[in-house]
Amino acid sequence: MIRSLFILLISFSTIYNPTAIQADIIDDLSSYFKSSNSKEIAKNFSSTIELIIINEEDVYSKVQGEQILKDFFIKHPPIKTSIFHKINTNPSYRFGVILFTTAKETFRVSVTMKKFSNSFLITELRIEPAKD
Repeated sequence: MIRSLFILLISFSTIYNPTAIQADIIDDLSSYFKSSNSKEIAKNFSSTIELIIINEEDVYSKVQGEQILKDFFIKHPPIKTSIFHKINTNPSYRFGVILFTTAKETFRVSVTMKKFSNSFLITELRIEPAKD
């Protein structure tokens, strides 16, 4: 009986704590980059996103951002990804750096997220060649 109540309590704490649900958002994004899944990445975009990809920089809608990211993945298919750095201690801000490795080069992907309502959304995504 006590065990059942404990499990129920933990279940409710996860449901009613939206931050807990997105606690590993940088981990999720890393796996989406590894699988070139621009659609899943774009689900985390805010309504407008600042995209900086290599030398191109602009603010795009969510749909435009997804297409640009899809084009990037076509030109640069990934081999592996790894999380280089993440900040997840601020209640209204998340930041992560993912190393994105292709057959020819490695990119540094910087992700800036801000909290809107009860979830974190990507406001800036920067992809640049990794410095040795």
